[in-house]
Amino acid sequence: MARHKVEIVNVNTADIKVLTNEEMKALFCKMQEGDPFAKDDLVRGNLKLVLSILKRFHNRVENMDDLFQVGCVGLLKAIDNFDLSHEVKFSTYAVPMILGEVRRYLRDNSSVRISRSLKDIAYKTLKMKEEYAQAGLPDPSVEEVSETLGVSVYDVVNALDSLRDPISMNEAIYDDGGDTIYLYDQIEDKKANSEDMQTKLALQEAIDSLNIREQYILDERFIIGKTQMEIAEELTISQAQVSRLEKSAITKLKKILK
Repeated sequence: MARHKVEIVNVNTADIKVLTNEEMKALFCKMQEGDPFAKDDLVRGNLKLVLSILKRFHNRVENMDDLFQVGCVGLLKAIDNFDLSHEVKFSTYAVPMILGEVRRYLRDNSSVRISRSLKDIAYKTLKMKEEYAQAGLPDPSVEEVSETLGVSVYDVVNALDSLRDPISMNEAIYDDGGDTIYLYDQIEDKKANSEDMQTKLALQEAIDSLNIREQYILDERFIIGKTQMEIAEELTISQAQVSRLEKSAITKLKKILK
C-alpha cells in the first residue's frame, strides 16, 4: 500500500477521472444552463481533490469513510457557489472550502471541549476565509478578522488555535534512528517538589562522575539534539564509537542512580 494512501469503501480511487480546466469550465457552463448531469460529473471529476486533502488527516480519525463524506459536502458547496467570472481555478476556490468543512467536523467531534464563544469566532473566521477565497482574494489577516468581527486579535488567534487537533503526549518529535524523543520529554513539570530536587542533584552528581567526552556526548545528544553522526564528525571518530560511548555513559548513570 502506498504511503498515506486513503482507502474509501466502495470507491475505486484508481479509476477516478481527473477533469482538465477546459472540461471543468464546460461542465460549469452546462450546469448553469440547467444540464441535470453536469453537477454529478463535476463531483466525480473532483473526488481526487477531496482525497488529496484527506491525506493530511489520515492519522487523526479511524473511519476515513465518514471524513470522505464530509469532504464531499465541502466539494458540493464549492461547486454550488463557484463563479466562473472570477477567473480563478476551481481547485484554488474549492480547497479552503473542503478543508473548512473537514476541520469543522473534526472540531465538533473532538474530545476536547471548546467554549461556544470561541467556536463562534472560529466559525466566523472560516466563513471570512471562504468569502475571500470566493472573491479570489488572499486569506484575511488576523488583524482584518479582528476588526471585522469586533473582537481582539488574541481572541482570533485563540479561536484559530482551537481548530488544531490535540497531540498525544506520546507523539514522537525527534527520531534519528536511535533513541526517540517524545513530546512528554520536552515538557517541564512546574510542580517540582523536594523529592524532584533531590533526584536532580543525584543526577547531576552522577553526570559529574563521567569523563569529559561522555558528558559532551550526552549533552550534545539529549540537550542540543544532535545526531550520532554529527557528533562523530565533530570528534573525528566513527559513529559506532559515539554509539558505544553513549551507551556506556547511560549504563554508568543507571548503576550510580540505582
